Amino acid sequence: MKLGINGLGRIGKLSLWHHVSRQFFSGIVVNLGREVGMGLEDIAGVIEKDSSYGRLSVFLHGHRGGRVIENLREDTGTMTINGVPVTILRESRNPKDIKWQSNDVRLVVDSTGAFRDPTADADNARGSLRGHLQAGAEKVILSAPYKIKAKGIDMPVDAVTTVMGINDDIYNPARHSMISAASCTTTCLSYMIKPLIDHFGADRLLSASMVTIHAATGSQQVLDRLPAAGATDLRKNRSILNNIILTTTGAAKALRLVIPEMRSIGFLAESVRVPTATGSLIVLVLNLQDELESPIGRDLINSIYRDYADNSPYLEYSEEQNVSSDIVGVPQAAAVIESTETHTRTASISVNLDKIKSCNFEPGRTSPIMEVPVTQAVIYGWYDNELGSYTNMLGELTASVAERMV
Repeated sequence: MKLGINGLGRIGKLSLWHHVSRQFFSGIVVNLGREVGMGLEDIAGVIEKDSSYGRLSVFLHGHRGGRVIENLREDTGTMTINGVPVTILRESRNPKDIKWQSNDVRLVVDSTGAFRDPTADADNARGSLRGHLQAGAEKVILSAPYKIKAKGIDMPVDAVTTVMGINDDIYNPARHSMISAASCTTTCLSYMIKPLIDHFGADRLLSASMVTIHAATGSQQVLDRLPAAGATDLRKNRSILNNIILTTTGAAKALRLVIPEMRSIGFLAESVRVPTATGSLIVLVLNLQDELESPIGRDLINSIYRDYADNSPYLEYSEEQNVSSDIVGVPQAAAVIESTETHTRTASISVNLDKIKSCNFEPGRTSPIMEVPVTQAVIYGWYDNELGSYTNMLGELTASVAERMV
């Protein structure tokens, strides 16, 4: 089977790295939709070198590795990377016009970030995710969360959001033709939340909040520039080289699709961008209903993650003191739990039952007070938002979907 990749941005390029290393697919077809530089040699140069991860040859074979991109043919747009035939398409940007069918591509990963609405028609003049299906693909995987533009429209029955190892079992090959791999933050967050829900149950999670300390992305500015007309968030136009920038994240919304139990839990998610190229951190704060006789402590929290990591290839439990560069490139680690920084505090909270609508008491009575033991837990989880965490998890999902195609 051949794999199609639409886009050669950060995730598209690193997905190509992943799959030429994995060699699961017999060939890869990359659609750029436009000319790049002076031709195929320049495209090969973009693929070979990366400012965050070094050279592809070193990634594949270490420092003794030689040239891995060979047999370049400008007339056919073809090359061989680590023995895998790769074809570069430069004609069409609209998914419905990409030559997937003539190149025998049945499965496509769309990494452009431009086509996130699963309800948009295949013939949409600006392009759509569904256009890949019209162009001959049988399945398309989106390397981002879905974003339905029209209000009041439900998710189509042929679209699903999955994270490998968390809820990929809900994927139905007979029904689903579009699969979202959520986001890098949602992927990490799901591996921080799921072990706790499995252990305590969702009913004991009273509330939760998270902040992701997130590396820069391609949408940010190198230097300050004027905002577009009508822009409401002026911080997006400030230099990421010089600033810590407050922004937003859709991780809370996407998490509910991956872990349905989160729909009943009050959850806030915030994001802060910092001037690093890759390597991000989630600070998760949970309030758990507890028992004063045997309160939840950091040892219990850490043991839950340690046991889960022993049985999951996608969660790593660390007892080291890490910094962000330590987890850059760590393979298949959706999340790396920084166990040395797990903290818990248990206290008894006084609740005035008169303030609860479901409780009706006779007027004039002394307000009844209930003492509720609550443990607040703070947990840190690292993730490489590009290659190490997200792209490897995306690659796992891509291979899994391919295996189930007949």
